Amino acid sequence: MSRLDRLPAPLHAALGQRSLLKVIAGLTNFDAVGVARIARAAGRGGADLIDIACDPGLVRTAAASGLPICVSAVDPELFPAAVEAGAALVEIGNYDAFYPQGRIFDADEVLDLTRRSRALLGEVVLSVTVPHVLPLDQQEQLALDLVAAGADLIQTEGGTSARPFSAGSLGLIEKAAPTLAAAHGISRALAAAGLAAPVLCASGLSAVSVPMAIAAGASGVGVGSAVNRLDDELAMVAVVRGLREALGEGVAAPSLL
Repeated sequence: MSRLDRLPAPLHAALGQRSLLKVIAGLTNFDAVGVARIARAAGRGGADLIDIACDPGLVRTAAASGLPICVSAVDPELFPAAVEAGAALVEIGNYDAFYPQGRIFDADEVLDLTRRSRALLGEVVLSVTVPHVLPLDQQEQLALDLVAAGADLIQTEGGTSARPFSAGSLGLIEKAAPTLAAAHGISRALAAAGLAAPVLCASGLSAVSVPMAIAAGASGVGVGSAVNRLDDELAMVAVVRGLREALGEGVAAPSLL
């Protein structure tokens, strides 16, 4: 039995159907009231997973949504307490919040964080984000190395590097282009190596681009600012429902799990 088999059954099924929808509250968002609002909206809107900052108190707060919880951090030592509080899986990254501060994560550091996390949590599902600042061929190689080091899921990013210059749907596609390209390249590199690690495509996505992420090879998507930047919970629910509808029921891919 793989570690992925230990995920809650609905979450495992969403991965297998390539229709997983993760709502991201934010790695640096420790506002309990705001996280609770985002988690409720994610649950009401039909998301499969809520991704929150790595804090035991926030895990207990988000649990009221009824959704499985992923905690994100770049300090592996924070993970055990959050898992003890009820997190179903842990994630290294994503790194968007750090780039404006000039904080860059290279391949060696991400590999080290992965090995340390796996050593601390031998049986917990571990997702690792591949930094989009690396050239695409290096992102692909890092994904292979991460799986070899114990990562169960690979997440892409790229929204902060996108420079959309068009309005409407075209601009939304331009915004998503870097993370879509990474999902395409990484998913194919993993498949070519015979590695059954699902890819989550995140950062810069919208209802227009999430179906493209699945077509590019992803088993699910992570959406943050399209939801968490809103102040009104009903508006959040509407956005999550739109994302859910855009994803549909997915495409079964049992070989991934």
